[in-house]
Amino acid sequence: MNYNITIDKIKESKVSTIDFNNVHLGKTFTDHMFICDYENGEWTNPRIEPLHLIPTHPAAMALHYGQAIFEGMKATVDAEGTPMLFRPEKNASRLNFSASRMGMPTFPEDLFVEGLKQLVALDHDWIPPQEGSALYLRPFMYADEAFIGMRAATHYKFIIMASPSQPLYNKPVRLYAETKFIRAANGGTGEAKAAGNYAAAVQPTEIAKQKGYDQVLWLDAREFHYIQEVGTMNIFFKINGEFITPSLDGCILAGITRMSIIELLRHKGFKVTERPIHIEEIIEASKNGTLEEAFGTGTAVGITMIQEIGYKDSTIKVSDSFPIAQMLLDTLNGVRSGKMKDELNWMLKVENSLVN
Repeated sequence: MNYNITIDKIKESKVSTIDFNNVHLGKTFTDHMFICDYENGEWTNPRIEPLHLIPTHPAAMALHYGQAIFEGMKATVDAEGTPMLFRPEKNASRLNFSASRMGMPTFPEDLFVEGLKQLVALDHDWIPPQEGSALYLRPFMYADEAFIGMRAATHYKFIIMASPSQPLYNKPVRLYAETKFIRAANGGTGEAKAAGNYAAAVQPTEIAKQKGYDQVLWLDAREFHYIQEVGTMNIFFKINGEFITPSLDGCILAGITRMSIIELLRHKGFKVTERPIHIEEIIEASKNGTLEEAFGTGTAVGITMIQEIGYKDSTIKVSDSFPIAQMLLDTLNGVRSGKMKDELNWMLKVENSLVN
């Protein structure tokens, strides 16, 4: 479907003030944002405007009942300076999965992609040229209807904003396996990218950092034995030559990077198994020397090597060497920058001429 996306360009860009060698995720934002409103049962008025504050009624339902979801994506540039998006259709599909779980209206997936393309085309000068850096894209939807009452809202906003960013982690990380707090349980919202999931993770993450760790490793809600995911990423282990990752059981976010790394590993001939993983299995593999590597995958983190895991009063030593994880990171960055062949057809080029 063809959409008439109106564009109001900023008079003067502030991109010339940005040092792309020193940009941190979520602290600096581009000139423009994409907005669309849901009212009377349909999405209307798709537009790109200069980034600005949005008036919000104090009774906006998202503030009281938590109907808010989001996605995380990246735009990069190839050798010719053409902007590139990484599998945007997958994020569009996952946003709608989250919307359905949270009782929110789905968003037209072709409009999702078109809005991204036009926003990235307009703000393409904000894409960092350094390999590994990117323009982080944040599509999100929330209920902005002014109403105090427990029901699905009838008015929503969908917005895409963007933030140039360096890699989130530049060294292997240490995880703390949480045995008191939980992230998700069967029947909950763990498989949706819902804002409330992250709110509930703030306190446990701060506790883990106070203990000297970088992130929380979430365990199952019933026994605290089975590994789910990390605070900002899915997790993989290489044990005795085989890659294993927790299966999608309704408690784990179906990461786009997770999906892509499974495809890439299998494409390169590695065995990948999705199944429940008991933490005692990881402890035993560490002790007997078959735990070869562990790494996390996610849009913001890319591929992040995991050095060790704190569990109760012990430390699970993983590795100081990450040859396969490094290969995966190099491949991901190479494909995103156009320096490596896109053998799995992940990338969508965005022509700068989309916006005059």
